[in-house]
Formats: sequence, structure tokens, C-alpha cells
Amino acid sequence: MSNSRQLSQKGRIWGFCILLLSTTPLSCLANFSQAKELIYKIKEGLPKGTFIGAIGVDLHLDFTVDPPFLFSLSQKKVSEQYVDLNNTTGELFTSATEIDRETLCPYSSEGQACVLSLDVIVLPQQYFQLVKVKISIEDVNDSRPKFPTDEICMSIPENAQINARYAVEQSAVDPDFGIYGVQTYWLVNDFGVFTLDVEENEGGELTPFLIVTESLDRETQEEYITDIIAEDGGTPPLLGAATLKIVITDVNDNCPKFTESQINVTLHGNSTKGKPLARLHAFDSDLGANAQISYAYSDRVPRDTRSLFHLDKLTGAIKLARNIDTVTATFYKLTVLANGPGCIPAVATVTVHIIKVVTGPPAVVPRYIATEKDGVVTIKESEPAFSPIAFFTVKNIGKNQRVDCYLEGSGPFRLVPYQGLKNEYLLETTEALDYEKTQDYELILAANNTQGIVTKTFLKVQVLDENDNAPVFQQSLVEISLEENNPPNTFLTQFQASDEDGGIQGEVFYLLGGDAPGIFVVDRVTGVLTVTTSLDREEKEKYRFIVRAVDQGTPRRESIATVVLTVEDRNDNSPRFINKDFTFFVPENFPGFGEIGVLSVTDADAGENGWIALSILNGSDIFMIDTGRGALRARTSLDREQQGTYQLWIEAVDGGEPALSSVTMVTVLLLDVNDNPPVVLFPQSNQSYMLVLPDTTPGTSITEVYAVDKDTGMNAVIAYSIIKRKGGEPGSFAIDPETGNITLKRELNNRGLYSLLVKVSDHGQPEPLYSTVMVNFFVNETVSNESYIQSLLTREADIEVEEKPWFVGQMKDGPERYELIPCRLILIVLSVTCLGLFFLVVVLTSYICCKRYKKIRKKTSDVEVPLKNKNDSGHFLNRKLRQISNI
Repeated sequence: MSNSRQLSQKGRIWGFCILLLSTTPLSCLANFSQAKELIYKIKEGLPKGTFIGAIGVDLHLDFTVDPPFLFSLSQKKVSEQYVDLNNTTGELFTSATEIDRETLCPYSSEGQACVLSLDVIVLPQQYFQLVKVKISIEDVNDSRPKFPTDEICMSIPENAQINARYAVEQSAVDPDFGIYGVQTYWLVNDFGVFTLDVEENEGGELTPFLIVTESLDRETQEEYITDIIAEDGGTPPLLGAATLKIVITDVNDNCPKFTESQINVTLHGNSTKGKPLARLHAFDSDLGANAQISYAYSDRVPRDTRSLFHLDKLTGAIKLARNIDTVTATFYKLTVLANGPGCIPAVATVTVHIIKVVTGPPAVVPRYIATEKDGVVTIKESEPAFSPIAFFTVKNIGKNQRVDCYLEGSGPFRLVPYQGLKNEYLLETTEALDYEKTQDYELILAANNTQGIVTKTFLKVQVLDENDNAPVFQQSLVEISLEENNPPNTFLTQFQASDEDGGIQGEVFYLLGGDAPGIFVVDRVTGVLTVTTSLDREEKEKYRFIVRAVDQGTPRRESIATVVLTVEDRNDNSPRFINKDFTFFVPENFPGFGEIGVLSVTDADAGENGWIALSILNGSDIFMIDTGRGALRARTSLDREQQGTYQLWIEAVDGGEPALSSVTMVTVLLLDVNDNPPVVLFPQSNQSYMLVLPDTTPGTSITEVYAVDKDTGMNAVIAYSIIKRKGGEPGSFAIDPETGNITLKRELNNRGLYSLLVKVSDHGQPEPLYSTVMVNFFVNETVSNESYIQSLLTREADIEVEEKPWFVGQMKDGPERYELIPCRLILIVLSVTCLGLFFLVVVLTSYICCKRYKKIRKKTSDVEVPLKNKNDSGHFLNRKLRQISNI
């Protein structure tokens, strides 16, 4: 029994569960089992608040449900700092953190997408969904190509073949992908001997190759310095630059050469060991080991001859190795070789003549005043003329012998006896020496005795260079022209200055003067002048500054060259109107071809690029514009009632190639002129009428007069007034001056036709315009005979003037309108009053005159008194008349 109860309870529970499952919405269960995915695409670098997508709309959610949907991010990820989610609408926007594709996906390769992944939860529970949102970040050209180093050094041998290719290993890197990556390379200055080629490997990477286009010679130029530019494919392209230093390495392509290939030497038989005979000199234009020279005797020189004349293999100096004896020959021919690595030796011949002597030859003993080493005397070029070099004392002179000393060789030197001393000679200069003309002199001091025996002493004088020359520019004024908007680090020119001094004193480096703007850079060594930024002619058209060439002597000497850079114009500025738009107010009926207004427009460019032509894009059949002054005119008179506003688009085009333009909007507003009288629309004619019942009560609105005016403003404000009437008593009708509404003011006692002449006037200036209309009322219960009424309307009849104009009613308060006294009655009253006053004056004058006359007759006074009184009475009468006339 208990088991059956338990089974029945379990059955009820299972049934209840099945019932719940059957009533649960299947859509909710489906949302738990499957997540939705949305994909959006945006560009990197978008500002905050840029719309990305609407999740709710894209999921086709019904936003009318209750409770409403709620959207939230499942958890805070790094990617979610870049987006903001609207919790109620599900709209995604960019946040304040700017999206940088290169930072977000630093390791993504070309063709691989950069994706932000978000998990968005849709609530409440009954609508729960998990939405996978993927935002694909598209690349934009926001990064410049950049070389790994600011200076790239390359070594190319001087014997490189034409079209030889050398890879520039330090190629530029651009974080952008695809077309926005590095697309090409080029040289700012190829010096006419190089060019660049670009090769793409299997991975799509570009490598620049330097190609030799002309023969190289290190001895002519040992290095080239220029800039290599990497350019991407953006619009406009972005550039990256690095200094490219091309060093030409030496190749052993030069062999030694003797300065003298034939030397003759005379030697006396009594010469002693160690006496110098000659010094050979050979040179090699190469560098380093390639320029090392060694001297040696040819194999054709006998061994005993080599033992007699010692040859220094490094210096090329030949000295006497031992004393000359009686068996020594009188003639020797020495063949000397100058050997260089990998070269055919150069050959020089030294011929030695030995003179046999019976007695000892004169001996010359030198004592040097100037600095001397190994028979070489050095003297500064700054030494003045007649500077002493050495004393020479002649010895070994026999009795009764005379010795003559003299110099052999050329140069500014002389040998003179010293202050009358016997056999003492002074060697001195005859003028100042100049290193730049001659660096060394070879002198021979000859001593000849009476036996004809000659002793020769060899002396070499070297002139020491001093910094007595300033560098000299090839051009002291350098004029350069450059188009504006040039790329950065543009090559301008290369300065060349020479210094005649030698050694370090002749080395020149280049500096900019203090007046040079900071945008210019000169290479200290090569003298290459570049501009680091893009120039704008509209900011500055000419640059003038100096460049200094300074040597490294002590004290330093320098010279200057003036640079004048003219920035040439490019058509990079569109014409610019002074105002964004123009508005001109013109009265209508303005005469045709009159000047409506002037449009001021400028162009910052120069020459033809700054020429401006104006044209009307619309409305050219009505308006015209002067290209020169920019004056806008109408071809004909304009009527505001036909069109009150004109909007014109004016285009300004410059004369550049290609031409640039700009457009402005001109609004022409026609000011109203009171040239249109009011037009009565109702009643439609003077022959129309309206039926009015006799029992119409006063105060009832019977009809209205409706008129319009095509003008505007006060010219279109209309006032209504009754100026004449026919039938009825005065004041029976009143009209509202503002609305034209006609109201019955008194009871209508008589049946028949009533007519009102209504004046419709505007408030225009200087003279209001008006129209009139006849308003007819037929007072009767019915219209039984319409032809009779029409005959009344067409019948000629006088219409009495109404008692008041339209504006009187405006000045009264309340609905009542009081009429003025009719004009005819006023004239009659004034006439009667004037006649009455005239008769009164006449009667008073007659009465006064009679009274005065009686008094005169009664008086018996002197004749002058009445005359005087008479005059007084005349004055009194005149005074009275004046008073009456004033009244």
C-alpha cells in the first residue's frame, strides 16, 4: 500500500515536470544552447564616441518587451578598454583610449586580421543570450617608415664594375601593412654615379640595392654622402630618411713613380765615408699598404758597386759606404728600383762621376742657424727676407791657393762673405719664402780652388707651412631656387672651399652663420647644404644667410659665402573668400547693371597661380559678376513680389596648373518698396451685394472686406475705412480698420439697397497706396426680384461722404464708433459765423464814430484838441478793430 502511494506521488512529480517543460518557451532553451556571433569592421585611430555597431538591432531584438533588455560585458578584458557599451540599446562606441592596430596586434603579419573580441550578455534571464562580438581593426597609414639607424655606412671598392649591385642591409621598417608599408626607396642625390633598385623576396620584404652606374676612382673622390628615402604607399605618402655614407675603398690601381728618373752626381776622389750623394723620391697615389714603396738596386748593379754606395731601402738616400781609394773607378751607373705591392717597379738611374785629386780638395764645414736634420734645413715661410740659414767655413786650403765659394741651384738664396772674414760665408734668404709656391729647395754649395778642384756640399731647404691663407669659396654668392612643399632633408647645394695651406692648416670645415635659420643644415666635412623641413612660399619667399669656411690652423682663418634661397611658388592654395558666405540687401526695382555688392577673394599664391577668375554657377541668366573687382550685378531690374531671395553659388578659380577653386554662397535679399496697392479679394466686384434681414440687431457682423498686399512689412499692413455711403443714416455701419469686418451699428428702418464705398489703404512710405471697393447690402426678407436689384446697382447716384475716416475709430475705446460732423455742415456753420462777426464789427464801428462826433461838436476848446482827440479816437478804433479781427 505504501509502495503504491510512493509510486503515485512520483508519477505526479514527473507529470508536473513534463507540464513545466511543455509550457517553457523553446526559444529561451535554444538561446542557452547556442551563442550568437557578430562581426564589425572599423579603422584604427577613430576618435571617442565613434559608432561601431548596434548589437540589439543586428540581433533583431524586439525592444518593446517588458522588462526591457539589458546589455553588459561579461568580464573586463584588456580589449574592452577600447569600447563603450550602451546598456539599454546595445550600441557600441569607441572609448577615450585610441585604437592603434600596431600596438594592439604587434605580431600580426600582412593578410592576418587584427581582431578585438568581446563577450556581451543580454539580460534579463528570460531573454538571456551570450553574444560573441568581433571587431576587425583595419589599418590606416599612420606610421612613417623608419630606418634602424640614422646613418648607414657602405663600402664599395673603387674597381667596382658598372651595374654592380650592393644590398643596403639596414632597410626601413613600417609598422603599417599592405599598401601602407614601404613601397619604394630613392636617393636625394645620386651624384651621377649611383642609382637605387628595390627587390622583393619571397616573404614580401623590400630590400634596396645600390647600383654603380659610372666608374669610381678613390683618388678623385673617396666618399659620397647623401640621404636615402623610404616611401610608403599612402595618400599622401609618408617618408622616412637616413644618411647614406658610401666609402670608396682603395684598390691597388696605382704604381710607384719617380719624380726624377735620371740623376747625375759628381764625387771627388778624397770624399770620405758617409758623404750623401743623392736622394731618390718615388710616390704612389694609393693608400696604406697599397702605397708602401721600397727602394733596391737592380740586379744589373754589381755587388762591389753596391758595397761602395749604400742605398736606404725606405728613404731612397744614397751615401758613400767607404772611402774612395786609388783603385776606385771614375764612373758608376746605379740602377735603382722603386717597388710597390703587385706593381712593376719604377726605374731611376744615378750616374756617379769621380774626379781624381792630387792634393786634398777644400773642405766645407757647415754650422746651421736654422733647424737642421740629416742635411735638411727647415725654415718658416713667415721668416722675413735676409734671414740667416747657415755659416760655412772653408778649410784645407793650401798656400798660395784661393778658394771661390758659390751656390748652384735656383731659389731666393745667396751666399755672401761674412763681415769681411776670410773663408767665412753666410747663407741667407733674399726674400720671404712662400710655401704655397715652393715647398722645398735643393742647393749645392760649391768650393773651387785654383787647381780646379771643386767640393760640393748638398743642402735641402724645406719651407714650413704656416696658416697664412684663408679658405676661398669657389662662389662667394650662391643663388638657389627651390619649389615649395619640398620633401624633408632636400639637397640644396654643395659648397667647395680650398685652402692653399698644407696639412691640418689646409683642412676646411663648414659652418652656418648666426643668421641662418635652424631649418638649414650644412655638413661640416662635405659642405652639403640641406633643408630639414618643407618650405612654404606663403610664409617666407626668400632666405638669405651666410656659410663659413674655417680652416684648422692657429689662429684660424675663415671666409664666408652668401646663400640666397628663393622659394618658388606652387599652386597649393585655393582662392579664399573673405567671408564664408555673403548677404546683400538691395531694394527692389534696383536698376539693371547696378552694383549689388563686391565679393572680396584672395589667393596666397603668386603669379599666375594667384590670378583669380569669378563665375556664377547658377543664376547666370539673371546675374553677372565682374571678374576683376568681384562686383555682383543684376542684368535687369528685380521685383521682390516675383522672387524675394536669390541664392547664388560663386566659384573662384585660380590660374594654376592644375587649377584650384573654392565656392561661396551669396544671398541677395530684395528689400520691399511700396509699389503694389492692396488687392481686394472680397467682395469680388462692385456689383455684388449681400442680403441683410431688416430685423438684424445692431452689433451684428454683416460681412467683411478682405484684401491682400504683395508688399511686405509696413507696406503690406492694410487699413480699412468707409469713405462714402448711400442709403441709411450716418453711422449705421462701422468697419474694423484692421480686419475689414463690417458691423451694423443702428437698426435698419428702411428696406432697399445700401451701398458703402470702402477704402483699403496700406501703410507704405513715402506715400500709402490704396484701392476702393463698393460693398452693397440689400435690406429685405428675401430676394424676390434679382433684376430689380441689379438695376439699382447699376444706377448712377450720389453717395454721401461718411462722417469719419478709418483712423478715428482706432483712437476710440470700446465698440462704439462716433461719427464726426459732416464736412458740408461744418462749412455752412463757419460761413454764418464769419458773416455775423463781420456785421458786428460794422455796427460797433458806426456806433463809436457817431458818439465821438457828438462830443466834438459840444466842445469849444482849441482846434488842436479836437484834432488830437480825433486822432486818438482813430487810434482807439484801429485798436478795437485789431482786437475784433484777432477774435
